Amino acid sequence: MTFGARVLKTGMAVTLSLFISTLFQFSSPVIAAVAAIFAMQPSIYRSWRYFLEQLQTNTLGAILALLGGFFFSKEPLAVGFVCILVIMLCLKLKMEETIGLTLVTVIAVMEASGNAELYGDWQFALNRFLLILIGMCSAFLINILFFPPKPKEQFGKQIHTVFSKLSLLLRTTISNEIKESVYRDEKQTMDDSLKSISDKYKLFEEELKKMKKAKYSQARDLVIYKKMLQTMSKGAEVLDVVEEHYFHSPRTPEIDAIFDHHLEKLTKFHEHTLLKFEDMLKPACTDDLEMEELNEQFMTQILDLYESHKEGMHRMMIVATVIYDYGYQILRLDKVVEHHHRGTD
Repeated sequence: MTFGARVLKTGMAVTLSLFISTLFQFSSPVIAAVAAIFAMQPSIYRSWRYFLEQLQTNTLGAILALLGGFFFSKEPLAVGFVCILVIMLCLKLKMEETIGLTLVTVIAVMEASGNAELYGDWQFALNRFLLILIGMCSAFLINILFFPPKPKEQFGKQIHTVFSKLSLLLRTTISNEIKESVYRDEKQTMDDSLKSISDKYKLFEEELKKMKKAKYSQARDLVIYKKMLQTMSKGAEVLDVVEEHYFHSPRTPEIDAIFDHHLEKLTKFHEHTLLKFEDMLKPACTDDLEMEELNEQFMTQILDLYESHKEGMHRMMIVATVIYDYGYQILRLDKVVEHHHRGTD
């Protein structure tokens, strides 16, 4: 885990929840801090949805805990039974993410059972419930006021970082020039970054689909980002199949040159397509028709080699097919980008 805005905001939310709880002289303010930790979400939409869902399940959990404590006190079996009941209800309501914090509420409320001489069970339950609300509200406010999550912008920035790693690995995977340890580290970093931008895309898609009045331009960006992610994933798949099949197949310097040269062309075209999206290239700097012909020529060459050297070429054909598909996905991305620019002219 790296230090980022979410880490900082979690600490701020915990501090704020503890400060408010102490200011109003609530007992056990640590419950508010726990709620703040659970409630910190990676997007504004998820923060709001989480707040509403927690409000419902925590209310339900507090009521059940209060009833359970009234009838069974704080017997361990009773606490466990109520927890099971609450989990089943959360699952039934399709609010799985709220289970953890709701169980905290249940246990905290049932802990007070039998202490009526101090607070009264209902007063204690209200106290704990308000602490949970303080924690959730603190996290929600911090999340929207300080460094609010912007998955679209984060995706746009990280896509170039992922491509720089992918480009390096694709350009050198056939020639096998990079040290094995360096290659492994770079590939692991790329795989982690690819998963990260996939998560950012899902957040952006989720927010956009839940907005009542999403802009047309945002919807178009969503289409392009999805295609970018698919193309990047296909490039990563090329690295996997090369590692699994290519070096275990009989090959000659001629075959190495064919594969290496074509991957170089595809990588450059992929880079041009990303730059074209940002309107950084001169007109006609890339030719998708030429690239389509090169992709077809590559596959024709490999098929010819397969016909003349069938023995041992089956695994090589798997690699060639995935590389061809990578080129096809770049061409489709390029067409989507062209359509995007025509729509903004």
